[in-house]
Amino acid sequence: MEKITHFLRLSLLIAIPAAFGIAGGQNAPVTIRVDAGTSIDDYKPIWNYFGADEPNYTYASDGTKLLRELRRIEPGVPVYFRAHNVLTSGDGSGSLKWGSTGVYREQPDGTPVYDWTITDRLFDNFKAAGITPMVEIGFMPEALSPKPEPYRHSFPNGDIFTGWSYPPKNEAKWRGLIVAWVTHLHERYGSAVDSWLWEVWNEPDIAYFHGTEKDYERLYDVTSGAVRQVLPHAKVGGPAVTGPYPHEDATKNNPFLREFLEHCAHGVNADTGRPGVPLDFISFHPKGSPKFIATAGQVPGHVQMDLAPQMGATDLGMQIVASFPEYKNTPIILSESDPEGCAACKGPQMGYRNGPLYGVSVAEMLARSEELARKDGVNLQGAVTWAFEMMDQPWFAGFRELATNGVDKPVMNVFRMFGMLKGEQLAVTSSGAEALGEIEKRSVVGAPDVSAIATRDGRSVDVLLWNYEDEDLPAAAAEVHLQVAGVGGKRVKVTEYRVDADHSNAYAAWLKMGSPQEPTAAQVEALRKASELAVVRSGNEPVVGGSVSLKTELPRQGVGLLHLSW
Repeated sequence: MEKITHFLRLSLLIAIPAAFGIAGGQNAPVTIRVDAGTSIDDYKPIWNYFGADEPNYTYASDGTKLLRELRRIEPGVPVYFRAHNVLTSGDGSGSLKWGSTGVYREQPDGTPVYDWTITDRLFDNFKAAGITPMVEIGFMPEALSPKPEPYRHSFPNGDIFTGWSYPPKNEAKWRGLIVAWVTHLHERYGSAVDSWLWEVWNEPDIAYFHGTEKDYERLYDVTSGAVRQVLPHAKVGGPAVTGPYPHEDATKNNPFLREFLEHCAHGVNADTGRPGVPLDFISFHPKGSPKFIATAGQVPGHVQMDLAPQMGATDLGMQIVASFPEYKNTPIILSESDPEGCAACKGPQMGYRNGPLYGVSVAEMLARSEELARKDGVNLQGAVTWAFEMMDQPWFAGFRELATNGVDKPVMNVFRMFGMLKGEQLAVTSSGAEALGEIEKRSVVGAPDVSAIATRDGRSVDVLLWNYEDEDLPAAAAEVHLQVAGVGGKRVKVTEYRVDADHSNAYAAWLKMGSPQEPTAAQVEALRKASELAVVRSGNEPVVGGSVSLKTELPRQGVGLLHLSW
């Protein structure tokens, strides 16, 4: 969630210096077994959703480059992009947590004036890059806001929830805007819009929406009705709420999602006056809650991640959806699913986003979210990583982003590994895995989670491994013994890819250069080379009795992928 109070939960604690020795080493090798002959389901990618507050950055030069890179990860899988501020008033300028398109203004007599120039630029660029829009319908144009002043904020100074965060003062004009806009998009992009997703607003349960829950339900009804007036088969969803976070008192665990589903299933549609509201996908926003642990003296502090709130919110949200027979099979999209709240915040406490810890936490989240969906029996379609690229900012400033100044961060290589998974998902066991229920309760502390997911596509198997623990401290690598059964032939070709402190890590290379803020052309090229996905092994291995046995050392906070083919 992009809730300002949420990112301030990166509280400072004091830890004893002894905590900074080698921590959490493996006492014994971890054995991971993959059965290439046992499928648990077709593998369904959920990694292929991204988003950002700043829509105007997506068609800047580095943004365009990054969109094309995302699309190239796996050509057979669509990549979706969700952006805030697609209807926000302004001249098309962007800044941290701000974007604008200027689609709507009014003449002195109140006559609406539409201008699609900037949204055309946005969606034209998506089309050219091969990106499928997940259109977040918001925020409120200045001329339609009941409290328009102040309108543009100046993050990080002052309140960001300004005039754009209100329901429309004139519902008929808002509906007319949506009908006119969607009509224009259909005329411009033709049948391509049939694959788009349409989400009504963002986080209406907090200050992103200065209205009541009933106000949001009405906004959803009217907005979704306007979209479907033009595109009867459009896929429209919501409510994109924060959490819901489990609480000992069930009345405090954010009832918004449940009540919204009740409205859609059984309430009266404000747009039609009849029972029932179309709902093609259900969205909510689970987030983690890391903290920064400071130390006295010369020893630097470190971050301690916390996946428990994120996994708990994911589980609870899925259980709420599953409790409605009407929606048990409806696609769920975690339309923001991240380690913490504020992508546009920066500073030393956010420095972990530059290195492999951010990437391995994403791997853990994606794998465990899929596992929760299987447990709860729901249809998880996607998890939006709320990270893109900040324009005109210092190198490795600590923003939650996929690249900095056009150079990919390690997390991008984790997505490249996920892009290699395809076909059937296989049965996997790991002696070093943490139980899902324990991660929900206390995250991953004291001992790492060393585990894997695996897929088979014809005569190839891909095994994605991770070695994750919340505290970002020096630790022994895990010795992993990988056994893959059900393999054909006498020998297999094995290629091993790695993201860790020493591989696929432009941040480490930048630090070795002395952290230049004005790198030379040669340094930039070296950083780009260091940002590529590294191969740490390539060769042939024997097949014995239909099985392959491999050994690898996986460093703490590392992610690896072994590709086997025969």
